Amino acid sequence: MPPQTSLKWTQKEYITEAPTWCSVDLRDGNQALIVPMNLEEKLEYFQMLVKIGFKEIEVGFPAASETEFAFLRTLIERDLIPDDVTIQVLTQSREHIIRKTFESLRGTKKAVVHLYNSTSVAQREQVFRKSKEEIIDIAVTGAKLLKECAEETEGNFQFQYSPESFTGTEIEFSLEICNSVLDVWQPTADNPVIINLPATVSMSMPHVYASQIEYMSEHLKYRDNVIVSIHPHNDRGTGVADAELGMLAGAQRVEGTLFGNGERTGNVDIVTLALNMFSHGVDPKLSFENIPEIIGVYERLTKMNVDERHPYGGELVFTAFSGSHQDAIAKGMKYREDNSSAHWSVPYLLIDPKDIGRQYEGDIIRINSQSGKGGIGYILQQKYGLDLPPKMREHFGYCVKNVSDHQQKELMPDEIYDIFRKEYVNINAPVGLVKYRVKDDEDNFQTTVTLRSGEDVTEITGSGDGRLDSISNALQAHLGIAYSDLVYTEHALETGSKSQAVSYIGIKAVDGVVHWGCGIDVDIMNSSVKALFSAVNQMIGSK
Repeated sequence: MPPQTSLKWTQKEYITEAPTWCSVDLRDGNQALIVPMNLEEKLEYFQMLVKIGFKEIEVGFPAASETEFAFLRTLIERDLIPDDVTIQVLTQSREHIIRKTFESLRGTKKAVVHLYNSTSVAQREQVFRKSKEEIIDIAVTGAKLLKECAEETEGNFQFQYSPESFTGTEIEFSLEICNSVLDVWQPTADNPVIINLPATVSMSMPHVYASQIEYMSEHLKYRDNVIVSIHPHNDRGTGVADAELGMLAGAQRVEGTLFGNGERTGNVDIVTLALNMFSHGVDPKLSFENIPEIIGVYERLTKMNVDERHPYGGELVFTAFSGSHQDAIAKGMKYREDNSSAHWSVPYLLIDPKDIGRQYEGDIIRINSQSGKGGIGYILQQKYGLDLPPKMREHFGYCVKNVSDHQQKELMPDEIYDIFRKEYVNINAPVGLVKYRVKDDEDNFQTTVTLRSGEDVTEITGSGDGRLDSISNALQAHLGIAYSDLVYTEHALETGSKSQAVSYIGIKAVDGVVHWGCGIDVDIMNSSVKALFSAVNQMIGSK
């Protein structure tokens, strides 16, 4: 921990504005790929980053290889860098590398030149075998050469310094070496310097990193003209937390990659960081309105896969299989339809999936043996326009669960609808409806129904208080059956350009069991009669 621990950041509840984002996909991300991207792939990736809205993009280490050098030259010579985008290049504090870096930048309008050298105890003792004074001299010598080369090269250059492996460096020494570099560069309001404090290896809990950032932010020289940047890695699985707490502690800029690609466990995931802000109502200044499209390009170019449970981007991150979760989501979505509000608040869904290009159908509620009536009913309503009565929805839920349990697999919406159709819709056997006619005689309805049972065709009659009641009474008398508590609901159903009506009927047999039927027809009365026949046939079939 810092010698003078400051915890002002703990008093802040939210990040209130987006940092400056710098994508390092084309450097840190690319170098970590099993097969790094070729020139054309890197150009396509660069264009995607620009489309997303990155205003700072680290394009590589041009002195490290001819491939990196050629990529930067291509960007410049083809005039592919938008005026509002600043490229960033990386260089070690070594003379020939610094000079090669500025050679690669010829013709660019502006760029961030990122100087670094390792400062940690482990690096000093085991790798370089140099004293603190010698490590400072490496940084200062490089800083002076950057300034000299920038004066000799046409273009607008901003400087950035990183004490690499900052988290393994004594905090006082990190401050000393950064201030020594700042003394060379003399930042101004018109040309501020970036001091980047990387968790090159994540070595502590996030609150410790935040305290280190806050200490540096409060003690750096020329602070008004310094941009504090962070570059967390994910070795402990806390890269996002490190970055969020680091921003609360004073970081104004974040370097990271899409979906956290990078060496070992990766860099901090900018997609997650940005959409976490979005979930709190903060504009992240990056556009992830079509996550599926971005994932498609990312996976094709990097040959990496976005995990199914990856925050926001994963295929299953908005999906509920659990019955209680599905029921809550379905009710929340219904509540949102009935109560207009700009503020998103639906149980179990942090943000509106549609805001990032995800669809409600198939993305939110999916059905397996763990699913409940609420989710199954939601699928039927959203995809097929079927609004089942609550008790029928429960009955159908068990039908679907039985099928999923037996087949031991997830059921797709079309399979669910097919089960519903076969179980309930327009069931015309063993008793089939041929035709019917109803005569209204004041308050008494007289009906004649023609039935088919196998090869036999029979005409029956009945009366009742309404059309459906008269048909129901005729069926009970003829078939020698009895039921009560007839439940009836109906609504319009749009299928293509032709409007149809759907009716649902539940009848309670003498043994207390409720049997359900559904009728679909262009005529509302016909749909209700078909629903009645479906329920009666279910009852007869159950015996």
